[in-house]
Order: sequence, then C-alpha cells, then structure tokens
Amino acid sequence: MTAEGHRDVIAAVEGGSPRPTWSVMIPTFNCARHLETTLTSVLAQDPGPEHMQIDVVDDCSTQDDPAEVVKRIGRGRVAFTRQPRNVGHVANFATCLQRSRGHLVHLLHGDDAVRPGFYETMSRPFAAPEEVGAAFCRYISMDDDDHWQTISGIERPSSGVLESWLEEIAVGQRLQPPCMVVRRSVYERFGGFDRRIASYGEDWEMWVRIAAHGPVWFEVAPLALYRTGSASLTAGSMRTGRNVDDIALVVDLIQAHLPPERAHALRLEARRVAATTALRRARRAFAAGDAEVGVAQTRAALRVSRHPTVVADAGRTALASGFHALERRLGRPVPAA
Repeated sequence: MTAEGHRDVIAAVEGGSPRPTWSVMIPTFNCARHLETTLTSVLAQDPGPEHMQIDVVDDCSTQDDPAEVVKRIGRGRVAFTRQPRNVGHVANFATCLQRSRGHLVHLLHGDDAVRPGFYETMSRPFAAPEEVGAAFCRYISMDDDDHWQTISGIERPSSGVLESWLEEIAVGQRLQPPCMVVRRSVYERFGGFDRRIASYGEDWEMWVRIAAHGPVWFEVAPLALYRTGSASLTAGSMRTGRNVDDIALVVDLIQAHLPPERAHALRLEARRVAATTALRRARRAFAAGDAEVGVAQTRAALRVSRHPTVVADAGRTALASGFHALERRLGRPVPAA
C-alpha cells in the first residue's frame, strides 16, 4: 500500500526487463462468455510480443472457466493468472497494474472490447512533444448480445489535449475503462485505484487524480466498446443504492485534487449530477417493472443531494412510478394527466 494506506504501490519495472510499448491487462470475473470477443478484438491488432504484453488476470471465477477461453483463443500468446481467492475487483486491478511491463497500460475488462485501430491510434498522443499522462477515446456501449446502444459525447471537435479537463471530469464520470490508456509511469507515481471505493467509481477517482497533475488527450474516434449488460459489475450495487453512495464518496475524495477556490462549488454540482443520474436510472427501472432498483436509486439520490431540482425530480419520479404500477395492474396505459 501507499503511504495513504488506501492505494496499492505500483513499483517501477526492474531494470533490464523487456519493455513492450503496450500492456493490455484484462481483469476477469465470471465473464468468460464474453472473453472470446475481448481477446479476439485485441489479437486482431497484435503487433507481436516484443511490442505488446497481453495478460488475463482472473479474480477466482466461480461460474465459468476463463482459462479455457485463454487457451483456446490465445493459443499461447496470452498469459493467464488466477487469484488464489476472490480479492475483489479493485485489488484485482492492482494485480493487473503490478504485472504490467509496458510503457502504456490498457486496462480492458474481460467483457469489453476494442475496435480496429485502437492501439495504433491511441499510441500517437504519447509520442507528442507535450507530456501526456493519459489519453482516451470515445466509446460505444453494447448489450449482452454485442448490439451497439449508445455512443459517448464529443469533448472537443478534433483530437488533441483537453483544456479545463479537470473541472469537467470533477463534476461527473464521463468515461468508461476500455476507452482509457495511461502511462505506466503515471500509475507508478500515483499508485493504484482507491480501495475505499467498494463497488463503483474507483476509475472516476483515478481519472480525476491523473487530470489534476498533467495533460490528458482526447481521441475523437469511437474505438472502444463498453458492455452494459445485466451481469455487469455494478448491477448488484444498483439494487441497494450502493453505487450512488460510492459516487458520493468519490466526490468527497477528489476534493483534495481540485483548486481550493473552486472545490466547494464543484462538489455541490457533482452531487447534484450524481443524484440526477440516479433518478434517471430510477425512472428507467420503474418503467421496466423493477421497483426494487427504482426505490433504491431514488432514496440514494436524496441522500446525495437535496438541491431543489433534485427534490422536484424525485417527486416526479415517485409519481411516474405510481403510473407505471397502475398500468401493469390494469394491463393498459394510464394517462399521465
């Protein structure tokens, strides 16, 4: 652990060890049915072992066999490590970072994927004269059947270093892990992901930490694929509202990295955004007939923020939940007014 006691130390690679450009580190846990897609997307861009390390690190899966997929698809090209016991996703990420040897680290979850050209395109920002610490591209979300759903927003009209990125990312999570590439030296400097964040948002805290200390590059092309299926890491925490509570914790943790004169205002706005997002999630859940998630997300939203717009939005959400319940009971639509 680091001196703070909450982040794992990421030691420098020992002198004399082979240093490929890339370390593609793939954490897995009970997602072997998607791992073939993940590995195939990486191997299609493989420049060879001298340029790219590819490792799968499994958090002691209990429902499937990722080792079989690695053996069948990787054919000796992909390394495989299994944790001796389930350590949790944040500790498993730390193992990925500690095992990485490349100058650039891509932490690619075992149910996500990359599109053609990801590694060639995402290496370019790090060759620029300006010392970029991290770079990210746009991403496309997909469901459990690999169907594309949405595409992330455009942060600037063309690719390049972002201005005022710290204040933008401090207000809300705008990224997903498969779209982000980080210099290993940055992880060595700042440590791993924060273990105090139990289920949701540890990546957001990391991206803020990095943005506070150096330039971040935006690639306008959508080159990453992020899975949002029901078996995703955050699905369970949404049923309890823990995901929103974790976001509130992240909001508090990142205050130390923000300009003192702006920190309080950014904190209030980040909490309002988190609550609004939770209420939007609640309305989708109520509409789908999942009252458990809807109630949990509504309650969590009001724990995070009592901004007037949040309170009003919560009232509308509660009203909408009643209409949806009545519709299901009657078996036909009910007029909203």
